[in-house]
Amino acid sequence: MPDNPQFISVLYIVGLFAILYFLMIRPQQQRQKKHQEMIRSIKTDDKVITIGGIYGSIVKIKEDSVVLQVAENVRIEFLKSAISQVVSKEDEGKE
Repeated sequence: MPDNPQFISVLYIVGLFAILYFLMIRPQQQRQKKHQEMIRSIKTDDKVITIGGIYGSIVKIKEDSVVLQVAENVRIEFLKSAISQVVSKEDEGKE
């Protein structure tokens, strides 16, 4: 291994990029992939929470959006990407 200062500085920069990738970029990509899978798997009558914190039940699924029923006779249309999470049946029972 050469004792060249330029080689050491290049190695240092490559190491920093590797750390940055494994600590920040890769986990974000994995979260985004899980979110996309969750959005693809939603179906009518699923209970969901939007990014804004609105609880609702999916009434209709369109190409880019979903219609949520948030109260009796109250329906709101949201983009699919605005769905934060699907509430599972176990979580529903705790409330």
